[in-house]
Amino acid sequence: MNVATGSRAGVRRDRPAASVPTRRNDYRARSHPAWWAFLMHRLSGVALAAFLPLHFWALGQALHGEAGLDGFLRFADRPLFKFGEWILVVLLAVHLTGGLRLLVIEFRPWSGLRKNWIAAVAGAGLAAGLAFALALVG
Repeated sequence: MNVATGSRAGVRRDRPAASVPTRRNDYRARSHPAWWAFLMHRLSGVALAAFLPLHFWALGQALHGEAGLDGFLRFADRPLFKFGEWILVVLLAVHLTGGLRLLVIEFRPWSGLRKNWIAAVAGAGLAAGLAFALALVG
């Protein structure tokens, strides 16, 4: 490049311009614990967001009177709903602890992957799920 004029006139092109290396999204990235932590955090957030309209609808049944809410609560007192509640608590615990993990990664001076934090998130979600399951059974 001619520095004085800023033009490319007279620049030799003996070899092609270097291509930008591309990254492939292959199976190795998807087997990494951080990718699974990302996926669980994202899916749990989407599932919790999908649950909110149902929750607001159920709360809205109270506006129709006591009979409307009691009818819904009787309908929801089934094993499938109890299982759904358990899944919801596990998703909430995983999303909460995963978000805390991300906050620590963003705002603390440490760097690098912390696989033990990913394991702690999974353990906290499992512990919350087991505690809730014991409360449902007992």
